[in-house]
Amino acid sequence: MSTDCDLSVGEWVFDASYPLYEANCPYLSKQVSCRRNGRPDTDYEKWRWKPQSCLLPRFNALDFLGRIRRKRIMLVGDSIMRNQWESLVCLLEAVIPDERKMVSTHGPVVAFHAMDFEASIEFSWAPLLVELKDEGENKRVLYLDSIEENAKYWRGVDVLVFDSAHWWTHSGKWSSWDFYKEEGKMFTDINPMVAYEKGLTTWAKWVDSNLDPWRTKLIFRSVSPRHNRDNGWQCYKEREPKVFLGHSPRVPAQLVVLKEVVKKMSFPVYLMDITSMSALRRDGHPSIYARGEGAQERKDDQVRSSDCSHWCLPGVPDAWNQILYALI
Repeated sequence: MSTDCDLSVGEWVFDASYPLYEANCPYLSKQVSCRRNGRPDTDYEKWRWKPQSCLLPRFNALDFLGRIRRKRIMLVGDSIMRNQWESLVCLLEAVIPDERKMVSTHGPVVAFHAMDFEASIEFSWAPLLVELKDEGENKRVLYLDSIEENAKYWRGVDVLVFDSAHWWTHSGKWSSWDFYKEEGKMFTDINPMVAYEKGLTTWAKWVDSNLDPWRTKLIFRSVSPRHNRDNGWQCYKEREPKVFLGHSPRVPAQLVVLKEVVKKMSFPVYLMDITSMSALRRDGHPSIYARGEGAQERKDDQVRSSDCSHWCLPGVPDAWNQILYALI
């Protein structure tokens, strides 16, 4: 498939042949198992992404596994990348006999193994890409120029899919660090997007000097849109996608920074833009169905714990993986 076709422009079409796997897939975590958690509607599982100017092939699990034979795919990032990893494993696992698949963990990496294909689909936890260290006594330090502790797990991988965006904008009690550190100096006050650019530049330099473009394919997935906090909880009771109508949602600051950093790299990076297509899917979040509990507890808990960041599975991340399949 040619990469000059813009897969990010298109529409969500209702497709009764969806979803592509069962909602009871054993690899889904509780947080994204919306149907198991009592969500009464299921239409959010049946929307297919249709790009405007090209054909996106239907996901074919056996073909995908054949293409990654004797290879490792690794998705690197935060809990939304974990969301995408669970989607990919569920898209693949049903065609593999039980005794020919297994899951293993190694440090921050969890891997699903398809033994007959000698292939693995892995997730590496590194929400900021660069290193975050707990140095005791309420001193959590984000090292803007250190990455090797995380990056050592990425060596030797055939297809790397990165994402890092949301954690950089967490502030106040949501922040994951107390100090930044760069070139041995500690500081607390810095514009989040300046910090993001510094962290991404550290990542870019590591990629340019450690990876071989003949050996490794590299994809950076754009920021997954949230539909919360800014102007009320916008995903509760949403039941269908918004229509595109040529409207262009606000481009997140992280995407602007990411494009600038990638432009300066010598290593070829495919920027997988899922931001605007996913922005149309307010109906796709767990909302109050992020936990399995009774209707009354959910109602009482509604606003406090409504999850409008992650995605129900089956659901929106399946379309991201369809794009990944087209690229592979």
